[in-house]
Amino acid sequence: MTDSSGHAGTGATPDPGGATKPEKRPAVRRLPWLRVTGSVGPVGIGVAVLWLSVIVLLPLAALTVSSFEDGWGGFWDAVTAPAALDSLKVTIGVSVIVAVINVLMGTLIAWVLVRDEFPGKGIVNALIDLPFALPTIVASIVLLSLYGPNSPIDIHLNASQPGLVVALAFVTLPFVVRSVQPVLIEVDKEVEQAALSLGASNWITFRRIVLPTLAPAIISGGGLAFARAIGEYGSVVLIGGNIPRETQMTSQYIQQQIEVDRPINAAAVSVALLVISFVSLLVLRLLAERSARKEEAAR
Repeated sequence: MTDSSGHAGTGATPDPGGATKPEKRPAVRRLPWLRVTGSVGPVGIGVAVLWLSVIVLLPLAALTVSSFEDGWGGFWDAVTAPAALDSLKVTIGVSVIVAVINVLMGTLIAWVLVRDEFPGKGIVNALIDLPFALPTIVASIVLLSLYGPNSPIDIHLNASQPGLVVALAFVTLPFVVRSVQPVLIEVDKEVEQAALSLGASNWITFRRIVLPTLAPAIISGGGLAFARAIGEYGSVVLIGGNIPRETQMTSQYIQQQIEVDRPINAAAVSVALLVISFVSLLVLRLLAERSARKEEAAR
């Protein structure tokens, strides 16, 4: 196809000097959430999403559907039953105490492991991960042997909330330590030394310089410890005593509902526990990101 001057139709527009300029085609705009970046590409992302769906999302979806088999009214009645509320109060209260203890002691242990040198430091560092490898029911047996009715040290914590705190603190200890430890290793010691040389006390140096850097890791580790504690079963099954209104954890209440052939009630309370865990982790993640942004802005 030719135009009136005999040039082939190439989609180009001649300019007065005789040269041709290619026509500009409109750019294809893509939505930001549709862009795929990184090294694995769409295939890798698809495999990851598929695996996450099979392992996490589908079971959670099945649990949620089961919890609403009796409708919203049945779900609400199951969650707000007096025994269910009592177990939730005990679980949340004990888990908050455990998270606070872990934040304090976990940060201290991480500080000692990073900043101090002492005989057996490698052994202590390895023992931190022991709760990850040890079956939690074994921890319950050990704690019952140590703090049970026949306690060799005459400390009796079985069937009591302090016993629950000790058991949950044992299984959740690594979360804060392992969250804070790598961040503490990367902290610039020269800034601390400069503050000390200018007359700042150790406490002021820690509070003004070190703590803002560690805050996101501390918050993240504390949130993980809390989420693990509210869903824990094995470590409290023996030492807790499973006493309603006193030491019955929600996980034990769920098992009780299954044993009395009330699976819908068990599923409903499980969903409630899942929502509490998700919301707590989401809030703590937002707080950690906000703290990290403040730290970056301060730099």
